[in-house]
Amino acid sequence: MPTEKTGRGVVLKHSTGCTAEVLFYGATVVSWKVSDASAELKERLFVSSKASLDGSKPVRGGIPVVFPCFGQPSHPDHSKLAQHGFARSQTWNFDSVVMDNEAGVSIRLVLDPTGNEAISAIYPKSFKLTYVVTLAAHQLSTDLHVENTSPSETLEFQALLHNYIRAPADDVVVTPLQGLQFYDKTESTEHPRTNPKVENRHEVDVKRYTDAVYENGPMKYRVTWPTGGVEIKARNFKDVVIWNPQEKGHMIGDMESDGWKNYICVEPGYVRGFEKLGPQKAWIGQQVLTVIQD
Repeated sequence: MPTEKTGRGVVLKHSTGCTAEVLFYGATVVSWKVSDASAELKERLFVSSKASLDGSKPVRGGIPVVFPCFGQPSHPDHSKLAQHGFARSQTWNFDSVVMDNEAGVSIRLVLDPTGNEAISAIYPKSFKLTYVVTLAAHQLSTDLHVENTSPSETLEFQALLHNYIRAPADDVVVTPLQGLQFYDKTESTEHPRTNPKVENRHEVDVKRYTDAVYENGPMKYRVTWPTGGVEIKARNFKDVVIWNPQEKGHMIGDMESDGWKNYICVEPGYVRGFEKLGPQKAWIGQQVLTVIQD
C-alpha cells in the first residue's frame, strides 16, 4: 500500500522500502526514512522528542512550511501574524494521491482560507496553498504552490521550507556558500545584524551558534558529514538559511537539552524581500532532497 491515511496524517511508502510521513497539521513532514548501504532503514530528518505532534503548536523538527512571512513580520499585510506566519499551525486538507507507480508516490494537501475564520481574522488576503510531497527512491520532493486568487490585488509574501536535517552538528558542513552575501542574525546589535557580510569559508559549519540568511544562493547545496549527507536542490527559493542554536538550544522549551547536537537546519526560501504575485497568478517553490549514499 503506497499511501496510508492515519488519524494525524499520511504515510507514503515506496517499493524500495523508504517511507515518509506528512501531518495534516501544518503539512509538516515529520519522517523520511531511506535505507543505508547495509539496507537498514534510517531516519533522515530530526524531530525533537519534546515536539508536539497533536496539533497544539507548530512541530519542532521535520520540514515545517513557513508562509507568508519569515521570522517576525515586517510587511504591513502581516502585522497580525506570529513569527513564521500561519501555514505551519493550520490543519491542511488532504486532496488526492497525485502519483502512484514505480517512480514514486505523491500526495497533495491544500490550505484554502475560504470559510477559515482563524486565517481571515489575521490575514484578509486572497490566496490558496497547495503542497505536493513526493517520495521516490532516495529522494523526497516538496513543492509549495501559492495562488493569488484575488481578481485585482497583488499578493506579497515570503516562503521557506524549514528542513531539520538529521546530522552530527559538530561534523556537518554545507557547500557551496563561499562568496555569498549573508545576514548574521546572531549579532547582538542592530547594525551588524542588518548589514551584510560576505562568506569566505569554503565549507560552512555550525560549530558555534549559527543563524545566517544567505541571499541569492545557487539553489543547490550539499550537506555532508563523514558518514553521509543530503543534497538539496531548490527552485524559486533564491535564499537559504543555515541555523543551529548550539548551547542556546537549552532555551528552547520543546527541544531536549542536547538536541542541537543532532541536526542542522538548511532552509531554502524566498525571505530577503517579498515575492510579488499578480492577480490570478501562481508561484511554485520546490525542493528535492537526495540522500548521498552512506
